[in-house]
Formats: sequence, structure tokens, C-alpha cells
Amino acid sequence: MLPVIFAANIIYSMGPSVKIFSGTGSRELAEKIAQCFGATLGQVNIQKFSDGEFQPVFLESIRGDYVFLVQSTFAPMENLMELLLMIDAAKRASAYKIIAVIPYYGFSRQDRKDKPRVAVGSKLVATLLEAAGANRVITMDLHAPQIQAFFEIPVDHLDSSAIFIPYIEQLKLQNLTFAAPDVGSTNRVREIASYFNAEMVICDKHRKRANEIASMVVIGDVTGRDIVLIDDICDTGGTLAKAAGLLMDKGATSVRALCTHPILSGKAYETIENSVLDELVVCDTIPLKQPSRKIKVVSVADLFAIAIRNAYENKSITSLFIHSQLRNKK
Repeated sequence: MLPVIFAANIIYSMGPSVKIFSGTGSRELAEKIAQCFGATLGQVNIQKFSDGEFQPVFLESIRGDYVFLVQSTFAPMENLMELLLMIDAAKRASAYKIIAVIPYYGFSRQDRKDKPRVAVGSKLVATLLEAAGANRVITMDLHAPQIQAFFEIPVDHLDSSAIFIPYIEQLKLQNLTFAAPDVGSTNRVREIASYFNAEMVICDKHRKRANEIASMVVIGDVTGRDIVLIDDICDTGGTLAKAAGLLMDKGATSVRALCTHPILSGKAYETIENSVLDELVVCDTIPLKQPSRKIKVVSVADLFAIAIRNAYENKSITSLFIHSQLRNKK
């Protein structure tokens, strides 16, 4: 009887690879992120039906891969639903890890129960993302940092100061002073002002109702100063326009604004154009609806590409925060 010889087949595993996909709302930014990362944007088709429903279909295998889904959840709310369906599709396609890359996290202004019988929208969105199957979230400039605690999965909260600080430095303003357009922006503005060893003032506003300012006062001296307003969201543009006008009335030499997320709803473009602002600098977390001579866009693509690479390689993302820049400066 001849001996039976068993041959061992050795399989070498290359480990999970990175694949980056985009929803329809953030296609342009996702292409920039993929290019900065050094990859080609993955192919996904959003099938649309005559009744308004839609269904994402991945056109390539993602089994065992790190899948990064880029989609800001600004209005219309189809953007959020599209992201949830993409997460579910990736989970059912056996992706190894599913990371939701949400440059602008919608409903972030609904972060607490500030009056009776209201929803806490940002918590609900966090619950939906987890239920859909997301393993991690990468986002930028949440309206309230405590929203990170609404998640039971890791959240990497990037800081737009890594983009804005170099921009401010190249302006070389002689009498630089930073301004918070409302009390809620104070901590964010104070950190950037500390980086530049500059003074800071506060524009304290009172609202009658949402998107309507009743009154505003300036706390601090702005005479002869070049003012930089810092905020996370520009919605109707009313707060920035009113603050800029008030600062100029108080003796400021110039006023410009830097805002991360350009929602720019309603008559925002007209409001910004007619304001005394020298310029409004925004990030491309939300695509602009129309061009404007006063609005300048700086890209966050490189920052998100680094965050994606660090998340994939299990490296720290702390270096992308302003706190790290402050430590290095000191």
C-alpha cells in the first residue's frame, strides 16, 4: 500500500485594505479626500425609484475591508438616510470595519432638552448610526463637544483650527483680536486666541426665536483692531453680519469671519454680500450652493485623509487637534 502524502497549502493574508466611498451629498469632498489619501474613490450606485425611495449598491467587493463612508448629513435629510443605508449595506457585505466620515454632523444643534417636550436630535442620530452598524465616527467641529458622549463607539472629533490657524497666520494682521459671535463660541475662540497670544472679545446676543436676533452687545474694546470672528456654523448669516456691523461701529479697523460649516440657508448669501465683512472663510464640509465674491473656501480633505490613515494604522489622532499645536508652540 502506497503512503499517502498530504501537501499543505499556505495562504498569505495581506490584511484588510482601505476603501473609501461617498454619498451623493459629499462627492466632491470625498474625491479630494481619496486623492490626498492616495486611493481611488470606490464605486457605489445609489439606485432611485419612482416613488422617491433609494438603495445604495456597492459595485465592488468590500469583504474584510476597512470601509470609510464619506457623507455630511446636511439638509435634505435624504443625506442622513443615504448614509444609514450605506452603512447597513456595508455590514451585510461583510466589511471588516465601517467608519462613518461625517464632516458636518447634522442635528448637532439639538444637543440638549432646553425646553419641555422637545427631541434631542443629535442623540437620536448617534443611536441610528450605531444601530445601522457603524464601528467608528470621524467628524469635525460638533456644535457641542459633549455630543461625543452620545455614542457607545469611538468618535474622532477633528478641529478646524488646524485649517484656520495657518490661514490666519498668512494674513499677517498687525492688530489681531478674536471675537466670539455668541457666548457658546467662547471656548473655541479662546483656544485660538491663546495660540496667537491675542486679545478676545465677545458679542453677546439675545434671540426672540430661532434665526432671529433681538439684541447684541460687545464685551471688550475693539478700537483700531483687526477682528477675526470664529464660529462653527454659518446658517442664515444674520449673527455674523450683525456682529460685524456692531464691531465696526465700536471702532474696529476690519472684520472677517471664519466658520467651519457653511449651511448658508435662506437669504444667507445676500446677507453676507451686504454686510461689512471683508470676507467669510469656510470649509468644504458642505458644498456651496452658489459662488460669492466674499466667501472663500478652504479644504479639509487633507486633514480627513490623515485621520483616515491614522485610524486604519491605529495611530493617534491627537496631533490633529489644536491642543497639540498649543503644546508644541509652548
